[in-house]
Amino acid sequence: MKKLIAPSLLSADFANLQKDVEMVNNSQADWIHFDVMDGSFVPNISFGLPVLKAVKKYATKPIDVHLMIVNPEKYLEAFQEAGANSISVHIEACPHLHRNIQQIKKLNCLAGVAVNPHTPVSQLEDIIEDLDFVNLMTVNPGFGGQSLIENSYKKIKQLREMADKRGKDLLIEVDGGVTLENYQKLFEAGVNIFVAGNTVFGAPDPIATIAEMKKH
Repeated sequence: MKKLIAPSLLSADFANLQKDVEMVNNSQADWIHFDVMDGSFVPNISFGLPVLKAVKKYATKPIDVHLMIVNPEKYLEAFQEAGANSISVHIEACPHLHRNIQQIKKLNCLAGVAVNPHTPVSQLEDIIEDLDFVNLMTVNPGFGGQSLIENSYKKIKQLREMADKRGKDLLIEVDGGVTLENYQKLFEAGVNIFVAGNTVFGAPDPIATIAEMKKH
């Protein structure tokens, strides 16, 4: 099964962002994860389009944009133009989710749906065949450095079973609380994409930490 590591810039050193992006470029990481928070959908504000454009100048890896915002449909094209290669929108923020997924696909980006910890994966039944990936939030969104919610393993397995029943080669991404202690268990449960923030950027040797997570 495919395993992709996506270091989250939310845990990077914002005063030395170019240096941290170049570190990810030089590592075995596959994607760069870029969290956008609006202070409305989640209780925090992160960064947006100008920062993404700056990151894109230096990034050699695909940029995975996670929109934790209300009305994401207004900004999809702008994020694609700024450098997004994949975009996930929250099921909880999208009353017209199918339309939003089609919008992302028309922009030639991988299309994903992000799901908060309290939202059952059964809500994806009618959209799963249109998705490239699902971003399962394994902490409550808004802040880095939280511990993974244990119920996440059950949700991962449920989602993988749902995809397998349809013969769907779905990528499952987990975001929040991913560590060197739990990444293997997450992989065995069915995870493909590991968003790692503090585990990577807080490590004494981030490149070695990424290499360790790439091992099967």
